[in-house]
Amino acid sequence: MPALLTIEPRDAVAVVTLQRPEKRNALSVDLRVELADAFTHLAADDSVACVVLTGAGTAFCSGMDTEQFGGDPDHRRRLVETSTGAFHAVGRCPKPVLAAVNGPALAGGFALALLCDIRLAAESATFGYAEVPLGIPASYAAARAALSPAIARDLCLSGRVVAAAEAERLGIASKVCPDDTLVEATLERAESIARLPRGPVLETKRRIIMDGERTWGALFEEEERVFRAALFGGEPNPAA
Repeated sequence: MPALLTIEPRDAVAVVTLQRPEKRNALSVDLRVELADAFTHLAADDSVACVVLTGAGTAFCSGMDTEQFGGDPDHRRRLVETSTGAFHAVGRCPKPVLAAVNGPALAGGFALALLCDIRLAAESATFGYAEVPLGIPASYAAARAALSPAIARDLCLSGRVVAAAEAERLGIASKVCPDDTLVEATLERAESIARLPRGPVLETKRRIIMDGERTWGALFEEEERVFRAALFGGEPNPAA
């Protein structure tokens, strides 16, 4: 089976690209496993100072692959475990992580972008919790970890999808670029970080992670509980 993501070294920057363009880079179980493994590997690689995350094709990430929902208890447990593993690996990566949001970042894909430290957006990018109108609660924890309370509540309660220009005004994206220059612009930002003294950058990122765990850790744990309960029909997760 072809790899579902690629890692391209660019000096001290690693470019991780989700490689399911035919599925708008939806996070299948296997892709979530590869994503967790990739970030675990990059976290331990001393040659890597910074990571850029982007998507192949015209989408950044459309969220979880809903075609894989359901199944027997073992499969449902795997859905929870791989989701937790992938999002934890990105959100707790000890290196700075920049998202080059090259198209729609929706549902779990929006949460994935919010877990990155810095987001640059293509003009064609859109952001939002598109699952809310379908009756699926948004990841308020991811929104609140990156955005102001007012913006997080707006996006999580309304489920509205915002275009790149509004995303920049709201602080979702720090910069909007033409589609064809986005990756290079994000690489330039990542390379500028990679050239800084490594120790102070890593120490700052350590405290960013510490702040997130102390401030939003309980929210993420609660969202995992809700996700688990939804998959098991509101019943407690059977013992593994």
